[in-house]
Amino acid sequence: MKISSQFSKYALSYDSLNVIQNLVVEKLMSRVSGEPQNILDLGCGSGALCKSANWEYRSFTGVDFAAGMLELHPKSANVKCIYGDFNDNSLFDELSSSNYDYILSASALQWADNLDEVFANIKKLGAPIALAIFTSNTFKTLNETASLDSLLKSAQEIEGLAEKHFHANFEIVKYKLEFESVREMFKYIKRSGVSGSRRALSYQETKKLMNEYPLSYLEFEVAFVTSD
Repeated sequence: MKISSQFSKYALSYDSLNVIQNLVVEKLMSRVSGEPQNILDLGCGSGALCKSANWEYRSFTGVDFAAGMLELHPKSANVKCIYGDFNDNSLFDELSSSNYDYILSASALQWADNLDEVFANIKKLGAPIALAIFTSNTFKTLNETASLDSLLKSAQEIEGLAEKHFHANFEIVKYKLEFESVREMFKYIKRSGVSGSRRALSYQETKKLMNEYPLSYLEFEVAFVTSD
């Protein structure tokens, strides 16, 4: 397991909601071999990966279960958006009728109901992969300070499932996002969709956490699973 780190300092006013996701997209795309012509993006959101594919491809298929995100996704003759959920096996039955040169996913598969099953379905499509998955060490100190359990899988769990289904490279990247104040940090937490915990904090618990949180930054950890 290779481990590397990156650090970013942005105030909320500088669009910090997208800072980490953009860094993840940049790194993920750097791991894509060649210029694949038929691309599948699972959990495509508003199209960050599509916008980053700066070569001429034959087709780009983005899948997401958020209709509002799909409305924001780039559209063109060679870009297709599918309203679907990667937790639904029938989606992969539909996708299996097409051939893909590469399967991408950035900042989405951490929300898989059954990552083992999703990996198995991805494997059946028979294409190289570049996947970025947030791990349970995202918001690590915050969760520990608040005595919360992460909803996300650990890097070890993700690596084990990746080894089960793919002959792939596995890398962990740790990111830190610094804020000018604790208040700005908690605004980010409230508005971001990167990580969650198993219970919501009350007002008093949140106030206590803001007073006791020992860092000036939030931690993120991302597992990159790539093959070619």
